[in-house]
Amino acid sequence: MAKNDELRYGAPGENSVHICVDMQRMFAESTAWKMPWLPRVLPNVVSVTAAHPERTVFTRFIPAQKPGQGAGMWRRYYERWGSMTIEELGPEMIGLVQVLAQFVPPARIFDKHVYSPWTGSDLHEQLRMARVDTIIITGGETDVCVLATVLGAVDWGYRVILVTDALCSSADETHDSMMNIYMNRFGQQVECVTTETLLGSWPGSARARLVSQR
Repeated sequence: MAKNDELRYGAPGENSVHICVDMQRMFAESTAWKMPWLPRVLPNVVSVTAAHPERTVFTRFIPAQKPGQGAGMWRRYYERWGSMTIEELGPEMIGLVQVLAQFVPPARIFDKHVYSPWTGSDLHEQLRMARVDTIIITGGETDVCVLATVLGAVDWGYRVILVTDALCSSADETHDSMMNIYMNRFGQQVECVTTETLLGSWPGSARARLVSQR
């Protein structure tokens, strides 16, 4: 079992990227997919983003345009969740929560239509061309889109750092279960640390600069 809240492979280097998963208005406001404790972790997400906005990628989950659209089982999914389609929500609801939107640019946005940002996209190619070797992950949901982001990053061989107090879900039970899996079953491939631990070591962040000056 790996020790948690420890950067086992040292401080993240210059080839690190922060992927903030789906911190969008449709998950923050009064919708069927609202994550009630998103506001609780938002300050930590902001802190990680503010440390290196130029190294931050915000993913956005883009739902179907109208109920019943989608390929295969996604069609049934959007029959069940018709209220969460763009036609019903309004296009403004797919936007980032305002406090994060202010970081774009230099942070950039990467849209996806499924849980994983790696499926049917060139995200891996973009990161490899930029010589990225480490991915720091925040956002939601812990047990859905964060999970898909983590597993894809592991499969591609990236170093994965999961910021435990900058994650949220709409279900406490599955959040807690998923954190146990990240920390134990994926203990060799996923480092789970707090915002404080990350920012105390990430070169260039304000907190890291303060630590180095002591």
